[in-house]
Amino acid sequence: MGRADRVGRVDQPISYLALGDSYTIGTGASDESRNYPSIIARRLEDATGRKVELTNPAVNGFTTQDLINEELPYLRSVEPRLVSILIGVNDLVQGRAPQAYRALLNRIYDEVAGLELAAGRVVAISIPNWSVVPAARDFGGPDHLRRLTRKFNSIARGEAESHGFRWIDITAASTDAEDTPGWISSDRLHPGDPQYRAWADVIWAEVKDSWAKP
Repeated sequence: MGRADRVGRVDQPISYLALGDSYTIGTGASDESRNYPSIIARRLEDATGRKVELTNPAVNGFTTQDLINEELPYLRSVEPRLVSILIGVNDLVQGRAPQAYRALLNRIYDEVAGLELAAGRVVAISIPNWSVVPAARDFGGPDHLRRLTRKFNSIARGEAESHGFRWIDITAASTDAEDTPGWISSDRLHPGDPQYRAWADVIWAEVKDSWAKP
């Protein structure tokens, strides 16, 4: 019996590990229960009737190197059945070269692939289109940020697919309802509750079939 089968028994809670940075811990949300991993966990509980044990070690400002140092150890301690990964915007902001980002991301993906989880149970999520938020101008012009974000997402998508992970693009979901009150948090940089919920809608639509399987 493989590891994926052992952690997938119907008499056990479903273990979900969410890896990332501020976007994963939910900086800007009114409460941690409103970040996208928490929303996904609740929907999974509703769909399966089973308890979901969410581990979310993400930290505001984390880069790929921080994730390697501080979050990858949870792969061993938690032995998750489900994993999501959203990382890269801080590498971009701090000026890490795209190829250096690729190398570090591959270290992360290699470690996660070592869990040998069933197809569809590891998802990599795109960096949202943050070039449109008011505070983004502190980091460069919108056109420059949009181009660089697309570059990083192209790298992440290619590497995710080469590792057999499902790629989920939330670019459109990050801008579809910009006029919604609270779409951007009071810090003028991070998403607010409605935007995190919109991301969760897109992610859930992609994972619900594979993640809810026994």
